[in-house]
Amino acid sequence: MEIGVCAAAKIDDIGYAVLAEELGYSHFWVADSQMIWSDCSATLALVAQATSRIQIGTGVAVAGTRPAAVQAAAVATINQLAPGRTFCGIGTGNTAMRIMGHKPIPLAEFDDYLVTMRALMDGEEAQVRWRGATAPTRHLMPDRGFVAFTPRVPLYVSAFGPKAMAVAARRGDGVVLGIPPDPGAVAGVFRRLQETNPSITPATFHSCLLTTMVVLQPGESAASPRVADEAGSMAIAALHYTYEQQRQYGRAPSPAFADFWDDYVAAVEEVPEERRHLRIHAGHNCWVVPEEERFVTPELLERTCMIGTAEQLATQLLALEEAGLRQVMILPSLHTKEKVLRDVAEQVFPLLR
Repeated sequence: MEIGVCAAAKIDDIGYAVLAEELGYSHFWVADSQMIWSDCSATLALVAQATSRIQIGTGVAVAGTRPAAVQAAAVATINQLAPGRTFCGIGTGNTAMRIMGHKPIPLAEFDDYLVTMRALMDGEEAQVRWRGATAPTRHLMPDRGFVAFTPRVPLYVSAFGPKAMAVAARRGDGVVLGIPPDPGAVAGVFRRLQETNPSITPATFHSCLLTTMVVLQPGESAASPRVADEAGSMAIAALHYTYEQQRQYGRAPSPAFADFWDDYVAAVEEVPEERRHLRIHAGHNCWVVPEEERFVTPELLERTCMIGTAEQLATQLLALEEAGLRQVMILPSLHTKEKVLRDVAEQVFPLLR
């Protein structure tokens, strides 16, 4: 089982990636959302030069805001700086697109985008669609030190639903998941992936689950204020996502949200519709805004995050690995992130070796 770190792109905090490498984390995923964080590619360039061992890449880049040729060039640029350590995570833009008041790109368009991306990332010629026209293109100067197409960069596709998982199975080298950290859910993902691509196995197809962890002290529970402090931003982001899914697709929220769902919706919908997209994702995966603190319940925390003693977390990680999961990447609250990384590395890592 690999443990990686997901980070909100922050251009002046490259030391966080250095810390992750020093502590023994396997991957450093830099998130992409242009209207809330620093630019992910600029951040990755600095991370590439400040580290030497840890795998680095986007977690995940947004297809809807980064044309395939632009994103392929960005990936190949980072690969020039960190050859053999670079990966590309890519998604439709569930947060980044919605913050601009737009929906994520349709899956059929995403599927076509990934075909183009893969060819361009390999230094090959591809048909690029742009502003209603299609034309062939390729990098014209791949051997002059501007970019590197080798070693081959793996493409990890973000897929939270069954249809997106089918796209990941067709086009990706792996999948990035936003499911509860439950072995049964992981096993279900692989069944879906194999329905599209029977050749996929846990050993050959990289799977990564986004969550966070809190290492409990003896006698402490998920009701501890410290747990909400360290993991609340991850938990509340699940509500943001669920609200968007209900609003766009009519999907019912999880029963775990039943006690407060109506109150949460009412709070969000106090903001006029034409400006609501600027409210929904406030604090996204960094902190919990004051008006949403009451929704960070122990039940929500336990459903969306990994919370337990070091022994319990190690047992849960090994069960996830047994179900086929390759990696867990953690995204703690911004102001507690270094402490969380140290807690997990110092208390959980030794139990996995």
